[in-house]
Amino acid sequence: MSSTILISGAGIAGLSAALALSRAGVWVKVVERENALVSEGAGVQLGPNVTRILRAWGLGSGLRDKGFFPKFLCAHDARDGRVLGQSDLAQALQHYGAPHVCIHRADLQALLWQGLQGQGQWHWGHTLQTVHPADTHVMVRSASGQAWQGDGLVVADGIGSKLRQAVSGDGPATPTGHVALRALLPMTEVPRQWRTTNVHVWMGERFHLVHYPVRDGQWLNLVLVIHRRDSRETDHWSWLGEGLWAQQAVSDSCAAVCDLIGAVAQWRYWVLADRAPMRSATDMAVGRIAMIGDAAHPMRPYFAQGAGMAIEDAAALQWAWQHRGDQGVDLAWRAMADSRWRRVAQVQAQSRRNGLVFHSTGWLRWGRNAALQTLGSRLMNPAWLYGGGPRPVDGGGGVHDGPVTGR
Repeated sequence: MSSTILISGAGIAGLSAALALSRAGVWVKVVERENALVSEGAGVQLGPNVTRILRAWGLGSGLRDKGFFPKFLCAHDARDGRVLGQSDLAQALQHYGAPHVCIHRADLQALLWQGLQGQGQWHWGHTLQTVHPADTHVMVRSASGQAWQGDGLVVADGIGSKLRQAVSGDGPATPTGHVALRALLPMTEVPRQWRTTNVHVWMGERFHLVHYPVRDGQWLNLVLVIHRRDSRETDHWSWLGEGLWAQQAVSDSCAAVCDLIGAVAQWRYWVLADRAPMRSATDMAVGRIAMIGDAAHPMRPYFAQGAGMAIEDAAALQWAWQHRGDQGVDLAWRAMADSRWRRVAQVQAQSRRNGLVFHSTGWLRWGRNAALQTLGSRLMNPAWLYGGGPRPVDGGGGVHDGPVTGR
């Protein structure tokens, strides 16, 4: 008889975990607080470290249909508009065996959901509040008192996870003092010179702007991160924000940035929070309970790896179950955590460093520009990231050909 694993959350982390474990022969029960898949959100970038996993899960054709494949990543100084460096994203397939893809978050969730059809049980509209581990099983309860039981649990319900607090007891994630504003523009409303096939990053003083096409190039996804403290909760997806915030943040920038920001009438925004880089495997696994994605390691968005690390976590669960599952859930989860925490900590730390670099002023800004102009392609194309992580074998069950790397 196959094992049953509970999964809290049906976002990118939860859907990925459900798909990965189902492909490893596990029966999953997924409990989600919303009544259906959440379609709000905007674009996400998926590097080759992530798309190689999705292709091994049989989602390659869906990525081709729903994703956008940018040609270059271009880094600019937002003050004067100079191109400081660029990376050839179109070469990702040749260099790393998988492409770089920009995709709308809802389209990514739909792809994962399609891969899961007929697999597992799905319980919608239940907010999980407590977890009760035992020697032979794990039980979770919702706010209404309903309970579910399984051989193990994967906590994948985001940055505000109540179950994470019950397991770790380390308090909520820490607000960074930054707010992310997101918008989607029909490409017909975008200033003509920015209807490109590239990813652009504009680095300003105390802000940065990223934009790239999604949905077959018909929409432009914009993300503006500014310094602004806000007391709102961090686990809600977004709120409506006035365009005045954005215009004030970029007021000293070049005309191109001001024109792009001026084209957006209204933004959706959310408060950014994170946790310190992981320090041990127990940050991801305690007995029969595993934690993945933002529930385990929320990170700043300056490395475009939040969704990617959640998908890597899921692939690591799959590998661990296929290689350690017969030894017990706790040993499988520990193997997953041992394979993951160092790599995730490195990504968390790099995300923090990138924030300082992107938003720098004075001499640090001058040094950043000089480094990018000299070593731009190397700095913007981290081989340790794109070439590392879980190594699935294409097709079939997507099993791994060796331990999940921690580098």
